[in-house]
Amino acid sequence: HFVSGLEFDLATNLVGQPLVRQQVMKGVREFLENPNPVKPLVMSFHGSTGTGKTYVSSMLIRYLFQRGLQSPYVHHFSPIVHFPHAEQIEQYKESLKRWIQGNLTICGRSAFLFDEMDKMHPGLIDVIIPFLGPSWVVYGTNYRKAIFIFISNAGGEQINEVALALWRARKDREEISLQDLEPAISKAVFENPESGFWKSGIINEHLIDFVVPFLPLKHHHVKQCVVSELVQQGLEVRPGVVQEVADSIPYFPEEEKLFSSTGCKTVASRISFFF
Repeated sequence: HFVSGLEFDLATNLVGQPLVRQQVMKGVREFLENPNPVKPLVMSFHGSTGTGKTYVSSMLIRYLFQRGLQSPYVHHFSPIVHFPHAEQIEQYKESLKRWIQGNLTICGRSAFLFDEMDKMHPGLIDVIIPFLGPSWVVYGTNYRKAIFIFISNAGGEQINEVALALWRARKDREEISLQDLEPAISKAVFENPESGFWKSGIINEHLIDFVVPFLPLKHHHVKQCVVSELVQQGLEVRPGVVQEVADSIPYFPEEEKLFSSTGCKTVASRISFFF
């Protein structure tokens, strides 16, 4: 029931991301149906602002844990909040390792979300490697039912470039495959000295099970976001307003104005101008 609920929610509420739906469902289904997973489920979400990365991760968590993001078994890290100072990286490493270990001892089915991986100090994330792989015992805990989600804007520009090139080549959005995008994401994320995954053992040891690319959103996707936001705020859905809000958002590239520069991110705040 959980899986079909999530699938339905993704199908109805996630706008313009066929690949995301496919990858996330595949990952979650295989993982949850296996009573003895070999390793934790590790997913990495990539894409530019407003394309649904945080939305999908919180949706997932809502289905997995009774109290969603409020659950004591869900742990959310943001480099700017939790690991702000480069000179304290050794302390961060120690406390992150202890935190994950301690929480997995309490509950093996825990979730750990790492936001803005592109702003994470390189080297810090590697302390969690022992928890991500298939080893049987790490410090005496069985942690293989845990879920790790990395979220990052890194790779977003490259995904956008590929999407644009494919659009120019008349390729349908639904036909864009993971193979089309993976090389671009790898380059941007895993080979970039600025990135939290720079030279990371997580990459070298292939510990990420699913790389999930979020495509840039087109005008009609933004309109869908405007409609859902109006419904959510209990406001009347007037076609004129939907059009105006969608038109008020910047699009790129300059000539074609094809994709929203901010995805659906600013939709909610823009609606207030019209009411």
